[in-house]
Amino acid sequence: MKLIRFGEKGAEKPGVIYQGKRLDCSGKFKDWDRAFFNSNGLDALQEFLKKEADGLPQLVDDVRHASCIARPGMIMCIGLNYSEHAAESNMEIPEEPIIFGKASNTLNGPYDNVAIPLGADKTDYEVELGVVLKKDVYGLKDEQEAKDAIAGYCIVNDLSERTFQLERGGQWIKGKSCPGFSPVGPFLATPDELGDLDNLKMTLTVNGGIRQNGNTSFMVFRPAFLVYYLSQFMLLEAGDLISTGTPSGVALGMDPPLYLKKGDLVELSIDGLGTQKQHMI
Repeated sequence: MKLIRFGEKGAEKPGVIYQGKRLDCSGKFKDWDRAFFNSNGLDALQEFLKKEADGLPQLVDDVRHASCIARPGMIMCIGLNYSEHAAESNMEIPEEPIIFGKASNTLNGPYDNVAIPLGADKTDYEVELGVVLKKDVYGLKDEQEAKDAIAGYCIVNDLSERTFQLERGGQWIKGKSCPGFSPVGPFLATPDELGDLDNLKMTLTVNGGIRQNGNTSFMVFRPAFLVYYLSQFMLLEAGDLISTGTPSGVALGMDPPLYLKKGDLVELSIDGLGTQKQHMI
């Protein structure tokens, strides 16, 4: 299944992409949120679509594409999780995952404009594979349990303001939590839709020029391991988002760095998960 959300900010509704059409599921389901996932909502949705999909309203093209999940309890991020990105950052490949948080109110639609933050001059892009959970988990026994807890996958642009992140001391969260800094979607693909997680092409362009051209095969820590690992330290809740790291090609690693500026168009894609576009304003 491919889950979507649509509508104006603050009034988003749940839907699906079914047989190539965007369909409105709000007559049956409230939202793709913790309550939905924690109540075996994916199974209920699958059964509902088998019986009722033909009667669902189809969305017109100009209806806004919202984040494919409701605001999560938390967004957890993994740093330096691609070997070549660690190299371009002049940092060692980590022995254990590097973990940091991102404010959940950064959630943004996949085609929404993104404002360069106040006082910022080094705004960067990062195409990442997002993982969404379908149940609350803590202290998982192994990676198989972790795999069974995954609702699906999506694209995340883990936008970063490098001045705030790296030059102002403290934790990275300052440079990660500016308004609109987490475009997510356009859809959440359940695991059966995606195929081989170890060979997904990832690309990002700025104004049509290629910046990132990576592949999930270069991941240091795989999604199921990351869910297992995080669960050893914290309660992960249904609907939470894990952003699993970015391949090489970020502006920070360029000489000279080419950071984002007003008017830039950022486009990013991952095999099987569609495409995002954001104008920087």
